Amino acid sequence: MRILFMGTPDFAVPTLQTLIASEHEVIGVVTQPDRPKGRGGKMQYSPVKETALQADIPVYQPDKVKDEAFIHVMRDISPDVIVVVAFGQILSEELLHIPYYGCINVHASLLPKLRGPAPIQWSVINGDVESGVTIQQMDKGIDTGDILAVKKYTLDEKETGGSLFERLSQLGGALLLEVLKDAEAGTLHPVPQKHEEHTYAGMLSKATGAMDFSKSAAELERLVRGLNPWPSAFCYINGKMLKIWEADVIEERNLSEPERQKAPGTVICAEKEAFIVRASQGALRITSLQLEGKKRMSADDFLRGYSIDTGTVLRKER
Repeated sequence: MRILFMGTPDFAVPTLQTLIASEHEVIGVVTQPDRPKGRGGKMQYSPVKETALQADIPVYQPDKVKDEAFIHVMRDISPDVIVVVAFGQILSEELLHIPYYGCINVHASLLPKLRGPAPIQWSVINGDVESGVTIQQMDKGIDTGDILAVKKYTLDEKETGGSLFERLSQLGGALLLEVLKDAEAGTLHPVPQKHEEHTYAGMLSKATGAMDFSKSAAELERLVRGLNPWPSAFCYINGKMLKIWEADVIEERNLSEPERQKAPGTVICAEKEAFIVRASQGALRITSLQLEGKKRMSADDFLRGYSIDTGTVLRKER
C-alpha cells in the first residue's frame, strides 16, 4: 500500500518505523509545524519529522489540515490509506474520504473507553487494571469510528504515565500491519463502538497535578503515577512547590487513632527515608520528590538537608 502517515510525538515513532521497515511504501509524513523550545526559542522538529527525514520521506507541516491547499496536495499524492497516530489535529470529512481504504487511527486505549487526547495518563489516574491499543476506522467524530483490532495490556501495580506510554507505543505497529493485510484481502470485520459506554480523557495541564489531600491516599498515589513524568503531581510546603514523584499508600486500618484524627494534608510522621501525609482515607508515604529550585531526589536525601516536622501541612495552593 501507498501510506500517508500523520503523527507528531514520540508515541507515534515506533508505528512509523514499523511501516517504514514493512513491504508498504510510506509516501509522505504529515506532522505539526516546528515549535520554538527552550530559553533560546530555537525551532525544534517533532520526533515524527526527525524519523521521516532520516528515512528520506517527504514531510508536510500544514498549520491546518482542513486548508484547501493541503487537501489539494493530498489528492495529488493519492495515498491508498492514511494512518494517524497522535497527530494533534482533527481531520475533515473531505480528507477522510481521499484514500481508498480511508483513514486508520492507532489509539492508546480500549475504545470506547477513554476517547480524547490523554488516554494513557487518565488510565493510570483512574486506576484501570487493563489498557491497550485500539485500531479504528476514522469517521467525523473524535475516536468514534468502528473498531478494527484491539491489543490489550495489563497495567503493573506501579505503572506510571511514562511507562505505559512506552509500552503502548510498541503495540500499535505489528497490530496495524495485520489490519492493513486484512484490508487488502477484504477480510476486515469492523465492529461499531458501544457509544453509550464511552468515557473521555481530557487534555492535561500543569494544574491537573495539584494534589488535593481531601481525596483518598489511593487516588493521590494514582495521580502521582499517572502524571509522571509530565506534568507531575505537586503540592506546596511552606509556600514552595513540592513535586511528588513516587509515593506509597498506607491503608486507613494501619493508622493509629491519633493519626486518624489529623486533618488531610498534615505530616503525621517523618521517618529517616520518607515522610507520611494524612489523606481523607489512609495516608501517603512520600519516597521521591523535588522541591522548587532543586533537583529530583529520594525523600531520604531530601530529609538530610530539609527538616519536616510532624504537624507540617502540605497544601494544594501556595
